[in-house]
Amino acid sequence: MEKYSARALFKGDISIWIIFMLLCCFSLVEVFSATSTIAYKQANIWQPIVRHASYLFIGFLFVLGLPHVHYKHFSLGILMVPISIVLLGLTYIMGVTTNDASRWLVLMGLQFQPSEVAKLACIIYVAFWLSKRNKLSDSTVYKIILWGVGTVCGLIFFANFSTAFLLGMICFLMMFIGQIPLKKLGKLLGSLFVIGLIGILALQALPEETTKKYMPRRAQTWQNRISNYLVPKIQAEDELVLQEKEYEITDSNYQESHAKIAIARGGVFGRLPGQSVQRDFLPQAYSDFIYAIIIEEMGIVGGIFVLLLYVMLMIRVGIIAKRCEKLFPKYLAIGCGLMIVVQAFMHMGINVGLFPVTGQPLPLVSRGGTSTILTCIYIGIILSISHYGAKMSEEEENEDEAGTLDINNEPEIIGDFENNPVLAIESTETER
Repeated sequence: MEKYSARALFKGDISIWIIFMLLCCFSLVEVFSATSTIAYKQANIWQPIVRHASYLFIGFLFVLGLPHVHYKHFSLGILMVPISIVLLGLTYIMGVTTNDASRWLVLMGLQFQPSEVAKLACIIYVAFWLSKRNKLSDSTVYKIILWGVGTVCGLIFFANFSTAFLLGMICFLMMFIGQIPLKKLGKLLGSLFVIGLIGILALQALPEETTKKYMPRRAQTWQNRISNYLVPKIQAEDELVLQEKEYEITDSNYQESHAKIAIARGGVFGRLPGQSVQRDFLPQAYSDFIYAIIIEEMGIVGGIFVLLLYVMLMIRVGIIAKRCEKLFPKYLAIGCGLMIVVQAFMHMGINVGLFPVTGQPLPLVSRGGTSTILTCIYIGIILSISHYGAKMSEEEENEDEAGTLDINNEPEIIGDFENNPVLAIESTETER
């Protein structure tokens, strides 16, 4: 009876639940360690971890509750797209500015990131219209998606390029999986590549003074990040330069340099949780660079384990999507899974130096408010689809019930077989 009650409460795929719990455990341990640099500045040293745990608990309530909601109700989320557009517009007018970018909005005393809400809205929006391909032409579906997602990404772009890039890439992958004609996707990809290349070359060619006067506030930040990423790559090709010039940590390469030091210090098994040194030097050790802290404290083994958790999450999401008979839950599950996993890979790539530095947290692990809750909502949606769309919970319950019947409900024959041949015949027929 206890097992049945637990399955009734924790609906959905059990593997997703296990991965979610493990990531939450990693989050609590590593955020508690990484926030030690700001804890001593607080009147209450427990305040940073309590704040993070509170957001995780709110997110857990969503993960617990959303699997009880049928996935068909999530289609109403397409109404969030126009709402997100309005919120993103308000962010430029009355948003809270941090690091030369307006990313936060305060409404009725609640501070949140409209871009995180817009990410969820676009995932539902794309999944909904891809599911209408049987009723609408591919060209119509493509144009509807392009205009909606393009508007949202355009509003996010100037305040948070990496988030706009991530969202656009996820929606592009969803259209690819949703079998939008390759010719249309190829033209879109080619156009974006040319525009991006021209933008990078322009930023590199423009003088710093011109960038400050005539370009958006974030343009100089983009310019510095591109230079910090490309120049070391070019210098590495010339061994003489490396021999004559020692590596120097400056303000421009400060974050990536200490992230590399943290990874190098970690070794194979790490220095154990709470023993990180670079958390005292990395400004965003508990957020943008928490994966480097994980490797420093838990080593390459811990880093690979966290990486594999996200890989297993995506594999499980693929299995759930494959079992869905209807298109909307199939594409919605894939979109939610891609948003979590691709963002995690981007965060890890930044921490190990594969990509330029951007502000992308590690989903479910990094300290955060809006991002943590929204990631939990993605997990809750996936669990709902696994329960109602893929029927995975019902299969597990049926298997448990079948096993119980086989053990406890065996036919019982009572009587004297030697003196009653009728019972002996009935027993033989029952066994057959």
